[in-house]
Amino acid sequence: MTTTAPVRPGWPGSWVARHLPATLTGTPGVEDLVGLALRDNTRRAHLLVSRVLGKHVPVHPAEIRSAGLRLGQQVQTLLPPRAPGVVPLVIGYAETATALGQCVADALGDAICLHSTRRETPGIRPAAQFAEAHSHATRHLLAPADPALLHGDGPVILVDDELTTGATAAATIRVLHDLHPRRHYVVAALVDTAGPDWARRLAAELGTGITLAATVQARLDLPADVLDRGHDLAVRHGEPPRASPGAPRVTRLRPPWPDGLPADARHGFHPADRDRLEAALPVLTAPVPHGGRLLVLGTEELMYTPLRLAGALADRGDDVLFASTTRSPALPVDTPGYALRDAVTWTSGEDGGPRYAYNLVTTAPDAVLLVTDTTVPAGLIAALGAATRHVLVATVGAA
Repeated sequence: MTTTAPVRPGWPGSWVARHLPATLTGTPGVEDLVGLALRDNTRRAHLLVSRVLGKHVPVHPAEIRSAGLRLGQQVQTLLPPRAPGVVPLVIGYAETATALGQCVADALGDAICLHSTRRETPGIRPAAQFAEAHSHATRHLLAPADPALLHGDGPVILVDDELTTGATAAATIRVLHDLHPRRHYVVAALVDTAGPDWARRLAAELGTGITLAATVQARLDLPADVLDRGHDLAVRHGEPPRASPGAPRVTRLRPPWPDGLPADARHGFHPADRDRLEAALPVLTAPVPHGGRLLVLGTEELMYTPLRLAGALADRGDDVLFASTTRSPALPVDTPGYALRDAVTWTSGEDGGPRYAYNLVTTAPDAVLLVTDTTVPAGLIAALGAATRHVLVATVGAA
């Protein structure tokens, strides 16, 4: 592996690299894909912050879409020949890789997409579940509207933003293989720090094929007492710089959502759904006013539809960035060389838990277009007031 030491001035990981310390090396371009931050999590001290996903860092929608399509094209070259009518199933991981998974499915063309979820839907019984041991929220559900999606004979492609150890992917493959053994699994990520050994062992154990695809391969070296060091850094840097709420002007938009079109891939998203969404984008974006710098903000797992709306707005000439809210607690530090410079936080109306959005205040958009499929808690509007004076709210899906 060709290595590079990404400690150049201005790299949004250099602060953690110096203070934790941590060393990130990898194939060329790794420093363009990720920065580093500290988690507010007793299970893992560090956070690889993607610079091309639009989750923690606002990014131009074309850059996010391009990263997902490139990964999908890489996956395409790894798939074995298929009989007519046998289609791949792409599964993206909630919440970070939901849009990434759907972009990979788009690149494959005929793939059906599903993403894991932490939300339970009345009337739809989860067909499977697995654990992400290091996460702030460990339980993942697979809840296709048609459980037969998990019993097909096509290859399964698991998509995540990063592979750290391979443990979550291995747990997923075990669950899926117990439901319906398949001949071939692909695990795709933007950044792979796990290496191939776990996949070789699991493939031999299950008697199946497991192929890895990654935009970059990397290695992250951390001290043995990384959890203690991370906690000490968090304590020494005191109260994190969380922005004060405001009272922005609110405009509620009514985009004409097509009947029966899923807003995300929680219960399955087919190529025909993608075609319907693409055809509807001009009408869906028409109510959004022109002018100023706009940040389109997805909400947790709901990332793909907001991303496509942001891309359509950029295509019509608007100045647009994309980001998303998250359940993931992290420590913002307002200093050069750190990936998360600021945070806004509020309480979810769904489960009463805390929610976050990062780097919005630093971005300072003229307006935020909040795209949601649920009721918007008042605390979220106030939190966004720390970053902008105008919030537009667009509800998509059947909500």
